[in-house]
Amino acid sequence: MSRSEDVDPTEETIRALPLWHGPIDISPLSGGITNRNFVVRDGTRRAVVRVGGDIPVHGIMRFNEHAASRAAAAAGISPAVIATGPGLLVLDYIEGQTFDAAMVRARRDDCTALVARAHRDMTDHLRGPLLSFNTFHILRDYGHALRDGDHRLLDRLAEFADRAARLERAAGAVDLVFGHNDLLAANFIDDGRRLWLLDWDYAGFNTPLFDLGGLSSNNGFGAEDDDAMLALYYDRAPTDELRRRFKAVQCASLLREAMWSMVSELHSDLEFDYIAYTGENLARFEAAWTLFLDME
Repeated sequence: MSRSEDVDPTEETIRALPLWHGPIDISPLSGGITNRNFVVRDGTRRAVVRVGGDIPVHGIMRFNEHAASRAAAAAGISPAVIATGPGLLVLDYIEGQTFDAAMVRARRDDCTALVARAHRDMTDHLRGPLLSFNTFHILRDYGHALRDGDHRLLDRLAEFADRAARLERAAGAVDLVFGHNDLLAANFIDDGRRLWLLDWDYAGFNTPLFDLGGLSSNNGFGAEDDDAMLALYYDRAPTDELRRRFKAVQCASLLREAMWSMVSELHSDLEFDYIAYTGENLARFEAAWTLFLDME
């Protein structure tokens, strides 16, 4: 058997890291669609190794992810960073329950408070150059990438651009925080004592409404949940204006997720059904768009 058939080069790279005490066991973690993840156990501890290079078409730059991960760890939001390297991030392993959407809804206030704490506390620990995450710039850039790639939904791009422009006007001026920008349920873990927030691939300066919109739309919040979340985050009852701005940014976040998947159809080599994911997120966007129009 040839070397290429016998040895996974990624696992070989992990074994060569000068971090381990004695022999190690490597187990793949499922779920990553921008990187490969592994749990590594040596004689003294367990660690998570995230492997993946920059993905400029999606604005993923690993220097930014590493800086955000260090700041989140220093703020007590995320697990400790053990080591970083080109295309590698090694984190302390957290033993706990990974959330699904129902668990986020059940722990809505706790998840909202953790996001608020990340927005408030991470800034003091950030170091070096960092990225922004301007939703509307991303939508315009995705439009260019999809035209360049002659995407199968090319005839809808002008419509998406018009809707994005309308949403940008409705969102208005923004307050900047350093956001997570990918608040899927699986990025929350409860270790039995506290919650952790993981995976800072898309971290960057953004309006807090993007994270709040993602927390809501990714986890099936209803209108009452949204009001409770906004009231907890802003420490006051939401006004109609805030609700409208929130819904505009939430719509934009869903369009961004759909267009992210469309771009991934053209550029990703990971085994994932991006076409189905595109359809799912376009349907979610259309539903949110209808609600937004009702608030106009």
